[in-house]
Amino acid sequence: MEQNKNLKTDFWVGVFVILGVAAVLFMALKAGNMLSLNFGQKTYRVTAVFDNAGGLKPRASVSSAGVTVGKVRSIKLDPKTYQAVVTLDLDTNFRFPADTSAKILTAGLLGEKYIGLEAGSDDQNLKDGGRIEQTQSSIVLENLISQFLFNTAEKKGSESSAGAE
Repeated sequence: MEQNKNLKTDFWVGVFVILGVAAVLFMALKAGNMLSLNFGQKTYRVTAVFDNAGGLKPRASVSSAGVTVGKVRSIKLDPKTYQAVVTLDLDTNFRFPADTSAKILTAGLLGEKYIGLEAGSDDQNLKDGGRIEQTQSSIVLENLISQFLFNTAEKKGSESSAGAE
């Protein structure tokens, strides 16, 4: 009787441990944006060309007005123009005008990059295989800091040369 009770307790402890491990694995994959539960969801593919796609990764979200409308499928370098060609899979429930613009934006404290779409006003919609023409690249913090330092040094240099006259 005692052994039967221990077996039953061990069984339920094992079930809860397995459920706990599965829940932690699910949350880790979901947080890393490596799990998508959109089985059979229909999408259409569009491309956008950026001068700098720094920090953007495949499977990053694509959103419009704060609503996720798709995912980044791939990021490749165009060997002729040396620009980043980003392929997006957009949900067919969301049709965007042909003059829609795309920006690479930053979300959260960790600086996760995503693409934000701003719908235009064109009567025609983007089609499967279409291209978003108006894009804004990712802001690179190092470039902003170096530009600020360069402008500050240039300003101090011109002040000191004006004071010498």
